[in-house]
Amino acid sequence: MNENLFSSFTTPTMMGLPIVVLIIMFPSILFPSPNRLINNRLVSLQQWLVQLTAKQMLTTHNHKGQTWALMLMSLIMFIGSTNLLGLLPHSFTPTTQLSMNLGMAIPLWAATVMVGFRHKTKACLAHFLPQGTPFPLIPMLVIIETISLFIQPVALAVRLTANITAGHLLMHLIGGATLALMKISTSTALIAFTVLVLLTILEFAVALIQGYVFTLLVSLYLHDNT
Repeated sequence: MNENLFSSFTTPTMMGLPIVVLIIMFPSILFPSPNRLINNRLVSLQQWLVQLTAKQMLTTHNHKGQTWALMLMSLIMFIGSTNLLGLLPHSFTPTTQLSMNLGMAIPLWAATVMVGFRHKTKACLAHFLPQGTPFPLIPMLVIIETISLFIQPVALAVRLTANITAGHLLMHLIGGATLALMKISTSTALIAFTVLVLLTILEFAVALIQGYVFTLLVSLYLHDNT
């Protein structure tokens, strides 16, 4: 069990070629675009959830920030669906890869920063030096604020990677313990299986919450720069 503990996090290949691109593109199939005059219940539920999330997330944004609505909704749907599909047996979760999460976080963070420097140059530069700072502390505060700015995309990616990876590892460990206990004590194995079921339900919630948290933080960075 210890040898295969991290096997679910390795990039899958087919004929020696990585197929992670196909896996990343697969969730888009789950969200069909409406092409009828009257939508079915699934599409209506999907549109209602998207509108509810967009309304809650973009309420505090001005007009410039609301132009990012399509990007933010696509981001939360992609991360949420990818996390949910990763809970299926023998599946691969791309969001457990730090490289992929950095690939999402860095461009989005850089775009929000560039928007801020373009439209609110003085306000963005003022963040590096709070008002009323003593003169001897100015160089140190500028360095600290610069580091805190550049660490934002790293925090975004590490938070998503750590939460999804920890849940998958815990499910793997409890599942392996349940199989091992079946040969020793049936009652104990039943308790472990109950814990595994409850943890799986929790992971479904975590999969959606992490997608919302990632998108919400990007939205907050955008709000600070528009």
